[in-house]
Amino acid sequence: MDVAPAPILSALVGIANAALFVLIFGSARARLVLLFPAAILGAFAGQAIGAHLADPFRIGDFALLWASGFAWLGIVIVVLVSQLGPARTGRRR
Repeated sequence: MDVAPAPILSALVGIANAALFVLIFGSARARLVLLFPAAILGAFAGQAIGAHLADPFRIGDFALLWASGFAWLGIVIVVLVSQLGPARTGRRR
């Protein structure tokens, strides 16, 4: 059974970019559950698009620049959607 490198590399790129986001902006526990899958799916979508376009940072057939860009797009979408909800104030009981 052969596994294509794109899903594995997309997972690595998505996790690395999401971890970089958490490192820069701090932990967001409520968003963290959606942040990593969105970054991984964004990286996979970016790789699919980048496979047909030019990419100066290509690793074999993997379009690293497109994958990273779409991973950040997935992260931004999760952050923006999480800002639309009501603000949490006070303690939970």
